[in-house]
Amino acid sequence: MKRKVLVVLLLVASMGAAKAQCEKFCNKTLKNAEKQLSLQLKDAYENDRIPRTVNEENEIHWAKQRFDWTEGFFPGTCWYMYEFTGDAKWKKAGEYFENMFYEHRKLTTNHDLGFVFNCSYGNGYRLTDNEKMKEVMIEAAKSLSTRFNPNVGCIKSWDVTGGWQAKRGWKYPVIIDNMMNLELLFEVSKLTGDDKYKNIAITHANTTMKNHYRPDNSSFHVIDYDPETGKVRNRHTAQGYAHESRWARGQAWGLYGYTVCYRYTKDPKYLEMAKKIADFIMTSKEMPADRVPYWDYDVPEKAKAPRDASAAAITASALIELGDYAGKKYLDEGVKIVESLASKNYMAKIGTNHNFVLMHSVGSIPHGAEIDKPLNYADYYFVEALLRLRTK
Repeated sequence: MKRKVLVVLLLVASMGAAKAQCEKFCNKTLKNAEKQLSLQLKDAYENDRIPRTVNEENEIHWAKQRFDWTEGFFPGTCWYMYEFTGDAKWKKAGEYFENMFYEHRKLTTNHDLGFVFNCSYGNGYRLTDNEKMKEVMIEAAKSLSTRFNPNVGCIKSWDVTGGWQAKRGWKYPVIIDNMMNLELLFEVSKLTGDDKYKNIAITHANTTMKNHYRPDNSSFHVIDYDPETGKVRNRHTAQGYAHESRWARGQAWGLYGYTVCYRYTKDPKYLEMAKKIADFIMTSKEMPADRVPYWDYDVPEKAKAPRDASAAAITASALIELGDYAGKKYLDEGVKIVESLASKNYMAKIGTNHNFVLMHSVGSIPHGAEIDKPLNYADYYFVEALLRLRTK
């Protein structure tokens, strides 16, 4: 009996030591990120713009002012820094930079309002209880909801009346990325008590589960629907290597999205889906040893293929949350990815990399955009992963 008690005590002590070590690692990494982001904040104030990435001329590329799907990530990261440090400068920054796109809450021409307003105003409201931020979230959710077609059962991603999308022959394209915009709808239903937003999110998630996923639990990027009948017209890609290939960030979006669905609904089918996607990612033979994927799992000549730290950061954050619901193996995998991203191979030295935290992400190789560059959303999800991990 005494021996059993001793074993339990040793196990508890070991767990306590591991927790302390994990918290120490996260705090150290977040402090370094805060130093880097402080320099980026100075650049952002001086230019009065939101940093997005670095262009081919090795200059900061700022988010477009008319609308940019990435515009919410930098102020969202500022809110995370406020959560970590308690320093009012980050609260001020979050408020200042999210106000730059305040008017975009009424846009009905884009599906990315969830990304934009949940990552920025959503975090701001969570940390301040500012009722004005809540109202912005509600208005953005109303705008996003207008893009839902009950015949299809999904929120339309891109309009196809102009731009490169018009050349693809699509009628009603829905991308796996859209799973990330559902969190805003779930949250607004929670805030208002109005289930219409949640019901749209659930229907979209169910339709996506049915049509986006292959037998191996990998995801297509684009499903094109007939808006009148809801039938699938095409299964394509826009940012992956090929229509049948497994675009790395797409797999991450799906994992994160279904984990969020389970968080809000506690429906076991979403937990099962998240686990299936996670298991696909974790057991893929195409995954490098350091757990940072190539930009597409199926790209040939991998020795020359860019990695995508943004996909790794999104995956890590999702796995850390999934570990709360589905077991330690998912948390452990998230830890491995975070440790890899925090290494010198991916985390930039302070004052370099135009003051972005992570190096080596990929925007869209088929579009020739943001290849092996830092990205503001890679930083956002990396910081989020660290904040989640430090409390485990």
